[in-house]
Amino acid sequence: MTYEVAVRAEAALGEGPTWDAEAGRLIWVDILGCRVHTYDPASGRRTVRTTEQHVGAAKPRAGGGLVLHLRDGVCLLDPDGTCRPLHRDPVPGRRANDAAVAPDGSLWAGTMRYDEAPGGGTLTRLTGDGTATTVLDDVAVSNGTGWSPDGRLMYYVDSPTRRVDVFDHEGGRVTGRRPFAVVEDGAGFPDGLTVDADGCVWVALWGGAAVRRYTPDGTPDRTVRLPVPLVTACAFGGAGLSDLYVTTARTGQAAPHPLAGSVLVLPDAGTGLRQPAFRG
Repeated sequence: MTYEVAVRAEAALGEGPTWDAEAGRLIWVDILGCRVHTYDPASGRRTVRTTEQHVGAAKPRAGGGLVLHLRDGVCLLDPDGTCRPLHRDPVPGRRANDAAVAPDGSLWAGTMRYDEAPGGGTLTRLTGDGTATTVLDDVAVSNGTGWSPDGRLMYYVDSPTRRVDVFDHEGGRVTGRRPFAVVEDGAGFPDGLTVDADGCVWVALWGGAAVRRYTPDGTPDRTVRLPVPLVTACAFGGAGLSDLYVTTARTGQAAPHPLAGSVLVLPDAGTGLRQPAFRG
């Protein structure tokens, strides 16, 4: 399996690729660059919106527009460009990181301290009316979150643990946390993830220059090497949800690879799941 360059960019911390099926476009962010990007692979059209704060994620909303996971909370970006606060939770020294939309349309938003101190981050579930429920309150670097095709399992990454954990999921609640897979020393740290239609979990390896696929029983069965060391997240997209888009970063590198910060794509990597929009 070989990669192609979808979007050549120099994002400091490219993250959170999400396929917007209604608009036929990829949404991704540059967290430290305070930018929300879109890319239409059919036309090649790209847009960039600058945010006032570091932005951990941007996801489509069921009624149009985007929900933005920002440093100090979550806001609703309307189609006309108006940004309305939904939930404020500013904590000095802490910022937004990865987020995902659950099958019920709720947003599961992760945070982390800038210094990555253990226990400084959280995972919070937000509904469309702004109701916030803390799911995890002892996280270092909250990262990839995704659900099995039937919605009964939730996969989750707190990167320094080197684990992908799995929970039982029902009614917006998770229980029974247990290890699903462990990334061995020297292979990088698990970062963002996505789940395909076969229930396989694809994990971006920060510092590992690769994306790895795990079967539903946690067995690693495919590793795709990439030229960029800091691989951050992945998501299926395209007309048939068969192309795997991969975001990368260049932050902290004295001599970054020429493609660091770009969005790469693995054509025909598998079959993805249609991602729900935020119900807010």
